[in-house]
Amino acid sequence: MATNPRNPLLTVDIIIKVTNGIVLIERRNPPHGWALPGGFVDYGETVEQAAVREAREETSLCVTLEEQFHTYSDPRRDPRHHTVSIVFIAHSSDIPKAADDAKNLGVYTQDSLPAPIVFDHRKILDDFFKYQNGMKQSDIFQQI
Repeated sequence: MATNPRNPLLTVDIIIKVTNGIVLIERRNPPHGWALPGGFVDYGETVEQAAVREAREETSLCVTLEEQFHTYSDPRRDPRHHTVSIVFIAHSSDIPKAADDAKNLGVYTQDSLPAPIVFDHRKILDDFFKYQNGMKQSDIFQQI
């Protein structure tokens, strides 16, 4: 009797840098709260294409990807199911506007983050701010 394999779902999240900080969205759908723009990778697209698409869909921004930051895969990172997220750092000089799954959005700094922040996005942001403040990735992401 054949069984269907259970695999994690592949997602992307984007840390979008704009003039006064980074863009976070307020989610329209559960779990409600603030999050990085992002979503599921569609069949037939690269993770880079998914990141650019999700950024545009949720923030109306055309982004330039700067680098792949890190991959987050804790099975508990999303309460709905096991996801693996590839996080990108990007920038845009456009004005963000909430769209699609984003009920609202805002531009925040390390010292002005909203609450609640859902999923593991607070950890991702904490890691990003350490990196932005000069800590090496090898020091942030110690091997387990």
